[in-house]
Amino acid sequence: MTTDYPFGLAGSGLGLRRALLPELQIHVPDIAFFEVSPENWVGVGGQLGKQFRRLTERHRFVAHGLALSLGGPAPLDTGFLGKLKQFLDHHDFALYTEHLSFCGDEGHFYDLYPIPFTEQAVKHVARRIRQTQDILERPIALENASYYVQPPQAEMDELAFINAVLAEADCYLHLDVNNIYVNSVNHGYDPVAFLRGLPGERIVYGHVAGHDLEPSGLIIDTHGQNTIAPVWELLAEAYRSFGVFPTLVERDSNIPPLAELLVEVERIRALQASHRLCQSAHDLSEVAA
Repeated sequence: MTTDYPFGLAGSGLGLRRALLPELQIHVPDIAFFEVSPENWVGVGGQLGKQFRRLTERHRFVAHGLALSLGGPAPLDTGFLGKLKQFLDHHDFALYTEHLSFCGDEGHFYDLYPIPFTEQAVKHVARRIRQTQDILERPIALENASYYVQPPQAEMDELAFINAVLAEADCYLHLDVNNIYVNSVNHGYDPVAFLRGLPGERIVYGHVAGHDLEPSGLIIDTHGQNTIAPVWELLAEAYRSFGVFPTLVERDSNIPPLAELLVEVERIRALQASHRLCQSAHDLSEVAA
C-alpha cells in the first residue's frame, strides 16, 4: 500500500465556497489543501478575484470540474478547455479532476447524468480524456459519480465500467466515498466490495460529503449535510484497503460556519493518523517476525 501521492497533495482538505471567503481572509486554519470548481472562478475579477488569488498564492489548490461532460455526445468545448488551462496555469493548481458522467449536449449544465455502461462508451470517454489531457498539458483524474437511474443498454456493471475507463485512458481516480455509499443504497450493492474492486494505485485524493434522504428511501447526493457514520466507516475501509490518501470535505449547500466544517476536516486528519499508526505497527510486527 502506498502513502506517496502525486501532485504534492497530503492530509485533509476542504472545498472552498464563496461563503467561506470572509473568514478565510482573516485567518486560514490548518487545512492541507483546498478544492474549487473552476467553472465558478474562471474569469472572476475585481475584489473577489483578488481575494481568491491571495489564497491560491499561499495554499495548495486542486480544481474539480462540473461541466466538461466527458461522457457527452457533443464535441468537447475546446474554447472552455483553453480558458481552463490558463486558469490552472495562472494559479499553479496541483491537479484537475472531473466526473465520470455527462451533463449536457449543447452548452454546460451542472446536472450529472450516467453514461451507458458499454464498451463503446468506454472508448468514447477514454478518447475524450486523452484529448482533454493533451489540451491542458497535464494528467487529470476521474471521480466516480452518483446516479439515480440505471443506464440503458448496459453491457457491464458500474465497477467494471469505471475500471475499464481508467485502464483505457490510463488516468487517475478521484475517489468519492460518499458516492459509493449513495449508489450502493440506491442500487442495492455492497459498498465495501465495490470499494475493494477499485484500483487503489490510481487514487490521487478522496471526497467525503453528506446527502439528503427522500421519503421514498432514495438518497440524493446534495453535499448539504454532515457526513454520516456509514460514509466515515467506508473511508476507514478505504484507508485499510489502499493506505492513507489525501481526503477532502465537500460541502456545496446549507453551508455552516467554517468552525463546523473544520470538525470534519479534523476527523479526517485523526482517521488518517490512526491508520498510519496501525500500518506502522503492522510493518514493525512483520519485521520482528
